[in-house]
Amino acid sequence: MSENAPSPEPESTDGRLLRGARARRTITRHAVDVASLEGLNGLSFGRLATDLRVSKSGIQTLFRTRQNLHLATVEAARELFADAVVRPARAAPAGAARLRALVGYWIEYAEKPLFTGGCFWAANLPDFDSRPGPVRDTLAQQHRRWLSLIAGEMRHAVDAGEIAPLDPDLAAFQTDAVLNAANTALRLGDQDAAGKARRVIDGLLTRPV
Repeated sequence: MSENAPSPEPESTDGRLLRGARARRTITRHAVDVASLEGLNGLSFGRLATDLRVSKSGIQTLFRTRQNLHLATVEAARELFADAVVRPARAAPAGAARLRALVGYWIEYAEKPLFTGGCFWAANLPDFDSRPGPVRDTLAQQHRRWLSLIAGEMRHAVDAGEIAPLDPDLAAFQTDAVLNAANTALRLGDQDAAGKARRVIDGLLTRPV
């Protein structure tokens, strides 16, 4: 090879990075399913290596620590949830219509379910709510953003005169509580859980007299 020939190193490095990114996506997608069923505490390098039939050392190389694995799993769950619920709902006009879209997509997310064990946050927030650290902080931040999204649409609906006056933050809290209750009921086999949730939330979205 001449001294002026381009080095193959950048292409080789790019290839490794792409393979690493694909491996991370595959691993975290499976990890989200496991954590939705058994909680993040059910995740380990060995467990994932066995499930996916890959080397434990390969997973350790990608994530380094169990905490990093947990954080990557939480972020993967957020992104998958956004694709299934938040982004599709943006097609609806802001306010009451978008609220109904968010609720509808959320119920689909829990009914199908998108994750093996149902709602990822319902499975993991109770385990980490009293355990300070980066994983708790990330879960809590994601939950606050969800509540803020609902409250913002509630506020828009009130300001636009689409629904009767209410406390947007309280209504968001109530909506989230109902959806979590529906998730539990669905896991326990209540076939009418989605209908009950919709009826309760529709009661919050009454038109002004």
